[in-house]
Amino acid sequence: MTDITALSAEATIPQKTRIELALRKPGFLVGAFIIGVSAMLALMPGVFAPYDPNLIDYVAVKQAPSWAHPFGTDMLGRDSLSRVIFAYTVNMQMAILATVFAMTIGVIVGALVGYYRGVADMVFGRVVDAVITFPFLVLVISVVAVLGPGLINMYIAITLVGWVYYARLMRAEVIAQMGNDYAGAGIVMGYSDRRIIFRHLLPNAITPVIVYWMTDMALAILLGSSLGYLGLGAQPPQAEWGVLIAEGRNFITTAWWLSLMPGIAIVLTGLGFSLLGDGLADLLRPRG
Repeated sequence: MTDITALSAEATIPQKTRIELALRKPGFLVGAFIIGVSAMLALMPGVFAPYDPNLIDYVAVKQAPSWAHPFGTDMLGRDSLSRVIFAYTVNMQMAILATVFAMTIGVIVGALVGYYRGVADMVFGRVVDAVITFPFLVLVISVVAVLGPGLINMYIAITLVGWVYYARLMRAEVIAQMGNDYAGAGIVMGYSDRRIIFRHLLPNAITPVIVYWMTDMALAILLGSSLGYLGLGAQPPQAEWGVLIAEGRNFITTAWWLSLMPGIAIVLTGLGFSLLGDGLADLLRPRG
């Protein structure tokens, strides 16, 4: 008798050509490079930052970019390059913590709903309708406004809203996988629901969720920076890109670098996650 594990692995057998093709794609390599550099800056900001990000120097207030201060200084004489580098720690943390809990909850709920269907599917459908009726940003801002500003409350707000999108995607993928032979074979062979769902269905259905997660991390950075700009996310004097842009908005005509440099960091990091997600989509896509 054919083992269901072999059947369920048929669609995910690795092919050497996938990695080779991915490594030949400039976009994937650029994305991996950007995220790799971003990760190093986030983990070791003190190694790369030339100054203490909170060191105040009233003699060097709003100095233009120079060799001493490549990104210039802010209204308190703090080195902008150092503050942008230290902000990598906060913003990369946003990318992970604002999405990983939503993804985990969404994957579990979506897998269970997709497998059992019935009443659970009907209730889930009503929850999805209620959430997608309102813009994502409006819902998150509303929850943060109730809980209060701060990173922890921002993570809670994004998780409370964002898990629905992961669950909807996982549900669709599990339903599609249920039509394959290995799912029916597992039921006929008397395997437990937990084994079928988490050992066979979920590994074969997780690929689109992983690709979506990479893109969602880019959106999480943009959302976190937007909330920081509005005063609902990270709070001064903490270095965070949205906070840095907000601090420089009143000096845009006299100290343009204050808002420009963190804005470039947001764009580059978001681009890195997007390119990396596209490359993973090609790498993980099932091939005949």
